[in-house]
Amino acid sequence: MSFGNFTPEAFAFGFFTILTLGGAVGVVAAKNLVRGAIWLIVSLFGVAGYFVLLSAPFLAAVQVLVYIGAIGILFTFAVMLTRSMTNLTERFNEQWWLGAAAGVLMFLLITLAVIVPVFGEIEEPTSQIVATTEDLGVALVDGNQYVLPFEVASLLLTAAMIGAIVIARDDE
Repeated sequence: MSFGNFTPEAFAFGFFTILTLGGAVGVVAAKNLVRGAIWLIVSLFGVAGYFVLLSAPFLAAVQVLVYIGAIGILFTFAVMLTRSMTNLTERFNEQWWLGAAAGVLMFLLITLAVIVPVFGEIEEPTSQIVATTEDLGVALVDGNQYVLPFEVASLLLTAAMIGAIVIARDDE
């Protein structure tokens, strides 16, 4: 059966796009934090599907095991254990339109940056191709490659964890 120029990869890309973006909209629109965490897991599963399409099975496995299996479930249990934060009666956030507007603005900015190269020519940070997991590990901790983005991501995750602890604790 032929669907024009559509290949199975194109259908899979569309499916994972719907999962990723639909999950992201669900996270923004959900009033209940447990439902938001479930939508986050759906969105992260879509990203794992992208890694499979990019022929990066190691990153897909890490996405499923670390983000979905560990962080997503940990976040779900943390939210469920802080019952004062869960509101089971209201389904959608009252400021969903603000999140949607920010998402559309970010989409337009990223599209503009991809289509119109305003920032000049971008140099590749490494001259080598990262082919194995050993090369990936070296690239993440080598001072001339990806150590700065790796450390910035760790600082952002630490700040997010501290913010979650501050929000979740009682006001006693």
